[in-house]
Amino acid sequence: MTRRELAGALISAPLASALPNVTLTGLEIFRVKVNRRGDWVLARLRTSAGLTGLGDASHGRDEQTVKHLNQFFEILRGRGLWEVERFRQAAEPAMAAGGQPATVAFSALEQCLWDLQAQAAGVPAWALFGGKIRDGIRNYANINRSTEDRSPEGFASMAERAVAAGFDAVKLAPFDDMPRQPDPATAEKFTQLGIDRAAAVRRAIGPKRDLLIDVHNHFDVKGGLDLARRFEPLNLFWLEETTPARPVENLAAINRAAKMPTAGGETIRGVKGFLPYLAAQAVDIAMPDVKYCGGMLELKKIAALAEAAGVPVSPHGPASPIGNLAAAQVCAGMPNFLILEFSFGEVPWRAELIDPPEALENGILKVTDRPGFGVKLNEKTVRRYAAS
Repeated sequence: MTRRELAGALISAPLASALPNVTLTGLEIFRVKVNRRGDWVLARLRTSAGLTGLGDASHGRDEQTVKHLNQFFEILRGRGLWEVERFRQAAEPAMAAGGQPATVAFSALEQCLWDLQAQAAGVPAWALFGGKIRDGIRNYANINRSTEDRSPEGFASMAERAVAAGFDAVKLAPFDDMPRQPDPATAEKFTQLGIDRAAAVRRAIGPKRDLLIDVHNHFDVKGGLDLARRFEPLNLFWLEETTPARPVENLAAINRAAKMPTAGGETIRGVKGFLPYLAAQAVDIAMPDVKYCGGMLELKKIAALAEAAGVPVSPHGPASPIGNLAAAQVCAGMPNFLILEFSFGEVPWRAELIDPPEALENGILKVTDRPGFGVKLNEKTVRRYAAS
């Protein structure tokens, strides 16, 4: 037995005998101020054994999400650690009725449960999802949420910062200021501006790094087909969500015509939502979000569904370090994993939100061997940047 195995056995043995009696006793909710694009909302479950588990409930319309967090905790109060599917079934009607805020709240508490289970067993969370087949998780730098100067030069400057930090893949959403349903002249003005922004980033990162473009559903089929053609010279890693996910036939038509890979699915919930999306061949790359899709187990199920369809998976998730770590536990053993999203440059203290601090080297997140997610909240950082 190695020292690590012995340490794990010594940690888990006392808990193992008491596991049937460990119950969920409390919920703490933390709101951390980030920027105008949204705060981080974090959940921490407490147990009768003194263990705590973490989850990310960010970007789900905060007030509603907090309401659902408290509502869903009442399902869990006094229960054991091992009832993820029972919890999912009990929460399903509220998720169906409450939409994204309810799903984000459920997903955060589900993440907490996996963190707790793995700690109780003395193993990393990835061990509960089939083990790992990689030691590092490749991340791309999403610079969209941190770029305040939305000129081509502003995007290029932030991209240069991401490259200097070691990332070899960069994503932006260069059409966010395009009005919905614009007249033809306005549409062309913002289309060209978006292409100019992307071209500036391509020049900044060079020809060998990967460039990802998120369109955020700003185009119809005709406009999306034209956009894909106009982006061909930039050698995109992918073109993301040119049109809304429904009707799925629109994305499928663009996917068939596009010469670059297409990606999407960030707001789709559950395997039931992804089944028609994948069956229609709407995209080349599926992007379930661990918060929006229904949690870590649902992410694993969606990835298996995509694997059967021959589709790689790149989880969406420009949120807190907790959300990235939760997704990474599943990605560690995902055969069809491609790349994970990292929200770059939002705040200079991001890494200090957790202890030990978040650590990426050249855009690679090392898969932890510590029990659970392997981190605790840095209470000092949480208090210092608490949202009012």
